[in-house]
Amino acid sequence: MEIPKIGENLTEDHKKFLEAFTKSCRHSIIAMLKNSQSGHPGGSLSALDYLALLYSFIIAQTSEKVIVSNGHISPAVYSTLAELKIIPKDDVVETFRKIGSVYEGHITRHVNGIDFGTGPLGVGVSVAAGKAWSEKHNKTGRYTYGVMGDGEAQEGQVHEMILFANKFQLDNFIVFVDYNAVQLTDSLEETMPIDIPAVFAAGGWDVIECDGHDYDQMWNAIAKAHESNGKPKVIVGTTIMGKGVPFMEDDGRHHKPTWHGKAPKPDECDEILEGLKVSDEERALIDEFLPSIKWSPKNSEYRKVLENVEVDVGEPIVHPVDEVTDCRGAYGKALLDLAKRNEKIVATTADLRGSVMTKFVAAELPEQHIEVGICEQHMISMAGGLSLMGHIPFASTFGAFLTSRPKDQARVNDINNTNVKMVATHCGLSVGEDGPTHQAIDDKGIMAGHLNTRVIEPADPNQTDRIIRYVASKYGNFYVRMGRHKFAPIAKEDGSPFFDKDYIYEYGKCDVIREGSDLTIAASGACVIEALKAQEELKATGKSVEVVACSTIKDFDDTILESIKKTKKVITVEDHNPYNGLSSGLARHMTLNGVCPEKFESLAVTEYQLSGQPLELYAKAGIDADSIVKTVNSIL
Repeated sequence: MEIPKIGENLTEDHKKFLEAFTKSCRHSIIAMLKNSQSGHPGGSLSALDYLALLYSFIIAQTSEKVIVSNGHISPAVYSTLAELKIIPKDDVVETFRKIGSVYEGHITRHVNGIDFGTGPLGVGVSVAAGKAWSEKHNKTGRYTYGVMGDGEAQEGQVHEMILFANKFQLDNFIVFVDYNAVQLTDSLEETMPIDIPAVFAAGGWDVIECDGHDYDQMWNAIAKAHESNGKPKVIVGTTIMGKGVPFMEDDGRHHKPTWHGKAPKPDECDEILEGLKVSDEERALIDEFLPSIKWSPKNSEYRKVLENVEVDVGEPIVHPVDEVTDCRGAYGKALLDLAKRNEKIVATTADLRGSVMTKFVAAELPEQHIEVGICEQHMISMAGGLSLMGHIPFASTFGAFLTSRPKDQARVNDINNTNVKMVATHCGLSVGEDGPTHQAIDDKGIMAGHLNTRVIEPADPNQTDRIIRYVASKYGNFYVRMGRHKFAPIAKEDGSPFFDKDYIYEYGKCDVIREGSDLTIAASGACVIEALKAQEELKATGKSVEVVACSTIKDFDDTILESIKKTKKVITVEDHNPYNGLSSGLARHMTLNGVCPEKFESLAVTEYQLSGQPLELYAKAGIDADSIVKTVNSIL
């Protein structure tokens, strides 16, 4: 079969092929649901005609990227891939949604031909926008396609994505909205009315409306969407939920949500399958098309977390111990150095470049800096898309925003094995006068719950520099948190920088900053400085305290346990709550390793604080040097 070129009309043979192709796909969808007795038939059947057209005549020829954001229509996606012989049809039908099968209820990267696993609505279109940005940035001339549901447009993240795509003039980005006017609960009109064409038009997009079951109209819409005019394109395809199954179509035409997430009973499936039998003539049309497929996607690579990445990490910047500075400034300078050495490193932030210090990259390498505006959810999903295109994105905002607003987006990235470096500043009480809404005191635990994300907190600006270079060189998602206030870098007892040019960071590393024998102070972040102040004061009274800087709460090397075994007493100090921070993380680690100290105390933030200067807040919360001294004296 001769594949139609974009801009040419479809022939009757093309349309007959598509009718046969989608009939076979609908048969597969119902067969899947019969076996699984769970799934989402309604949207799968309504979006299928566009998916068949897109994948057959474009993706199968170009291998361009498609992200299906409404991941619950997995039966439609799997059936399309199966009909193209990308995945085995029998396996899909027999194992859909069953234990041990890669054919999960929502689309997943474990399946050939799927570039990103989705489920929570709104995420996928941001990922797709990131991929489109990458294609345009690299001047490949390739398009990126997104697919979403109509109710999905109610998600705030979709609106963030609309703004982003317009700002960066992603005219290589085409999104299809399956406008069947039905949601899970009720009709679109009853659940939450939204004028989808008007929303996209207001965001600066070209809006193309068509019948989502008319191949001629959809093909013409795709051709129009390929016109290069500096605007992203959205095709709003009017469809019928349950298309192709008469009794489902009837509910769909009346905008009833009956078949959104309900599988037909086995006997109903048998009746439907009988009506969807593919004739020999129809099968011949499909078979005639198969040799024209140029696309042969391989299994998505799920890379090992902490695997080495080819990156020029450069030479460390050593901040002198008499220089009062902050960790965020050290982050910005290290990031600029890395970006100069590696074009694939990209900095992105949400209207805070001057605060999170990506401003250095923005000023010197604007083509490697992405300003997304106040759109944190989009930023993290977009960064996930960038990372799977070979970029190494550093996404930065305040800790209170990065771990709360886009928490779900970070979780979906975690599931998709992306390579996003999330760097949060202004964490803890260190943010100071901004008050409790901006004092992130639960952020470490939030990110630590993500199974493939590593959480790190540097102790000073010099360790920050080493950690930023380290995370750039290792695969996986990282959350690096730091405070706002300034202090002098940590010094050795001889007055030289502790984290000097020869210092090498490894994930989970704990560092003995000062040796002692009576008690261990395990501290994180800026609280290491407070622990060192306390150590000096206690030393003058004859008490020998060992200060250990702990860089993470999930994994610890042998250093901290050896210290606790020696002193048999430990105090944790952190600018964070104790319930899912260093205190709880270390307690778990000690228990699992059979280490039971004679005394364990936790100094942490246990109440929301109001405004004040950082060290005033530290004192009020009981995590400053004086509080440490008082606690040590109560133990020794």
